[in-house]
Amino acid sequence: MSGVRAGLEGQVASTLRWGLGHALPRWAIRGSARRGDLHGRLIEATASSDAAPLELFEEVRADGPLHRSQFAYVTASLPTVKEVLTSNDVRAGVDIGSAPGPLGRLSTWAGRRAPIGPLTPPSLLVTEPPDHTRYRKLVTRVFSARAVQQLRERTEQIATELLDELEADARAGHHVDLVQRYCALLPVTVIAEILGVPAADRDRVLRFGEGAAPSLDLGLGWRHFREVEASLTEFERWLHTHLEDVRRSPGADLLSQLVTARDEEGRGLDDAELKATAGLVLAAGFETTVNLLGNGIWLLHEHPEQLQALRDDPALWSNAVDEVLRHDPPVLLTGRTVVRDTELAGTRVPRGAVVTTLLAGANRDPEVFTDPDVFDVARPNAGDHVSFSSGRHYCLGAALARMEGEVGLRAVFDRFPDLALEPGARRRPTRILRGWGALPARLQTQHVTAG
Repeated sequence: MSGVRAGLEGQVASTLRWGLGHALPRWAIRGSARRGDLHGRLIEATASSDAAPLELFEEVRADGPLHRSQFAYVTASLPTVKEVLTSNDVRAGVDIGSAPGPLGRLSTWAGRRAPIGPLTPPSLLVTEPPDHTRYRKLVTRVFSARAVQQLRERTEQIATELLDELEADARAGHHVDLVQRYCALLPVTVIAEILGVPAADRDRVLRFGEGAAPSLDLGLGWRHFREVEASLTEFERWLHTHLEDVRRSPGADLLSQLVTARDEEGRGLDDAELKATAGLVLAAGFETTVNLLGNGIWLLHEHPEQLQALRDDPALWSNAVDEVLRHDPPVLLTGRTVVRDTELAGTRVPRGAVVTTLLAGANRDPEVFTDPDVFDVARPNAGDHVSFSSGRHYCLGAALARMEGEVGLRAVFDRFPDLALEPGARRRPTRILRGWGALPARLQTQHVTAG
């Protein structure tokens, strides 16, 4: 009987998580959009158009640094976005569990039964000081700039192997989908090496990554939500066994280093923190880098003069990756909850208020970026974007994503200088995440110079 009861509780908890975290927000957003609310219109637009809603970013900006909407304060000002993201008076995420009354209690109860994922505690994305400080310090020691640099050579090898396979298809006259055959496989293979995944399990980890990554988005349908939670649950089970193997026989991978890392008091990460970190690396690291690569391929294909500038001066590749991140970021926006009455951008904001920071809008702030809608790989301040967030929740994998973006984009255009995208390119129907679901391409191995 206890097993039956636990199963029923699990089903109820899952339904509540979906209802409170996806169905209710989606219903509220659609209703507010129909009534003309700017925030609702903006969230709806991100899921229904190939183009970023630039005109709505401008409407937000025209109302001042902090727009008051029906359900949230909204900002597209880069200085205000940074102020919000670095404020000690706000916490990461939209915390329904802190709401007073039955709604908050139901959310807390259901959340305790959720599989560990990138948006569930103790993930670094939703953990706050003092736990966040201790936790991040340990993780940062392992995911250092030096560690990322050591991964560069291996990433170049992985890119070469993937492109060899694509070249064989090109010579056979086949067309390929670059998202499935390259943009997804490059980061997930790197992640598998970071986590020390045995070669026999690589395909499973790819499925975990593809399945778990949408957990970062808003407004999932019931079936999609259930598939995401199933992927997270399966990954957690696999990870439990994998961590035991790592403890018995640690390797040179970063997860092995994380398992053995200790702070000054001799304290390491517990099982939940290790699983949460691995889940964050898998879901967030996979999703953002897939989008970065796909968005970069599209932009450089559509702006051949910028691609030529990179061929003329390869030293610009690093800056070009930042310009891709600025111009078409993998994450459009992020939410924060105010934990005490405070002031943001000169406006009094009450405890419990939600603030939506439009990362993609801030990246087009004309007060910071000259001709912000122009894609320019030589832009002097391209790196001033907030695509990796800011403050204490600045993306832990930013250096890794930049490195993979530079290696991956340069390699594919070096190998296929006449790469041509074909009809059928399709954006992913997501609200918070922005990337391509498909990029059909015709690949040619020989570059023909006009003239």
